[in-house]
Amino acid sequence: MVETARSLTVAVNSHPVVRVLLGSRCSVSLIVWSLVGCILMIHFYSLIHQKDREKIHIGSSHLSVTRELEEVEEENLYFPPPRGKRSPHALKRRGPRKPPSVVDEFLDESSEVHALFFPHRKSAVNPNKKGNDSMYYYPGRLWLDTEGNPIQAHGGGILFDERTETYYWYGENKDGPTYQAHRKGAARVDIIGVSCYSSKDLWEWTNEGVVLSGEETNASHDLHVSNVLERPKVIYNDVSGRYVMWMHIDDANYTKASVGVAVSDSPTGPFTYLYSFRPHGFDSRDMTIFKDDDGKAYLIYSSEDNSELHVGPLTDDYLNVTSVMRRILVAQHREAPALFKYQGTYYMITSGCTGWAPNRALAHAAESIMGPWETMGNPCIGGNKIFRSTTFFAQSTFVVPLLGLPGSFIFMADRWNPSELRDSRYMWLPLTVGGMADEPLEYNFGFPLWSRVSIYWHRRWRLPEGWRTA
Repeated sequence: MVETARSLTVAVNSHPVVRVLLGSRCSVSLIVWSLVGCILMIHFYSLIHQKDREKIHIGSSHLSVTRELEEVEEENLYFPPPRGKRSPHALKRRGPRKPPSVVDEFLDESSEVHALFFPHRKSAVNPNKKGNDSMYYYPGRLWLDTEGNPIQAHGGGILFDERTETYYWYGENKDGPTYQAHRKGAARVDIIGVSCYSSKDLWEWTNEGVVLSGEETNASHDLHVSNVLERPKVIYNDVSGRYVMWMHIDDANYTKASVGVAVSDSPTGPFTYLYSFRPHGFDSRDMTIFKDDDGKAYLIYSSEDNSELHVGPLTDDYLNVTSVMRRILVAQHREAPALFKYQGTYYMITSGCTGWAPNRALAHAAESIMGPWETMGNPCIGGNKIFRSTTFFAQSTFVVPLLGLPGSFIFMADRWNPSELRDSRYMWLPLTVGGMADEPLEYNFGFPLWSRVSIYWHRRWRLPEGWRTA
């Protein structure tokens, strides 16, 4: 049987007609499949090209909308020469031999330079006045609420509530007299509480009142007026349906160094204060919380006498920290962390540790919020050299993502006025992510992997029309 099969195969293959027919069928199949392959390749190419055109269109549309925000605006200020007579506070800060710097003049309430950075109430931003200035931010000017009173929400943060499509701005109410608890103590105001303001457009703010109040009678309470409440931040817990507030809690001497937690069923409060503690057993001063896309939340705080930052996840109810913690930016002495996320990368703005005096901001990036974090340099653009070296004479507190404008954010900062803390001003400026970082990175052999973070100085600016749907 085997030999018969072989003979038949040889006979068939040796027949010229059969060979031609077999060859023709193979050639036709090859041609058909080649044509199918070409058609599929052309189809896939057209789809990819179409997507590229859509991306280019979206990108160019985004650029046209945000181009004005990313213009580099220079600032040429004339600083009057220092006067012969100085205030006692300025002499104490500067000492008898040290010549005054611009920062010294900025901090000295008797200086003409100081007045340049804290303009009179006549120039206040008033949402009730319509006209050419409507919807424009003026960094450093007094900012009034819808009732015509200066907004009191310092060191704060913004919560966008998806259920009501409303923005809520929480911050320290410092509308009280500024004093020093003792001779060497920092300038302070008695705890009034946490203010809340609501807005639909991030410009016109309605006062919702003090949603977490100070305690006037119980001297042992964390919120007793003699203590310290700073940098309140609020996030919403999707599981419990509660709004959770975290804040820095301290005593007048800044030795308690703890975090405090409060909860509410409504974004406008009232919030119920729960307790304070030292997270992971470490001191905690400037802090913030961050809610990720997957609903997990994290605490980031300055620790070890402000020499490093710590980061760790919160429990599922957002009322405590887990046992997991990582040290980041070790020995870099950074504070005032403000976190945000873009295209899967975590970014953070921090400040140096110089008390009320402004200093140079730094931008950082990480693939994981737990680190390692890499430093990318000073994000400030425009103004002038002294503006960039002082974060426009302000300190970071929060970064707000702009709906409809991917890669565009609002950088929130405070321009502190230690001689009159209630008169501290808000510095809101456009922040974008894009381009190459300008400093070599520690963990990637000197090759920057992250996009640059840029904060643009503008004396006057506003959000593009239709920014929520751009």
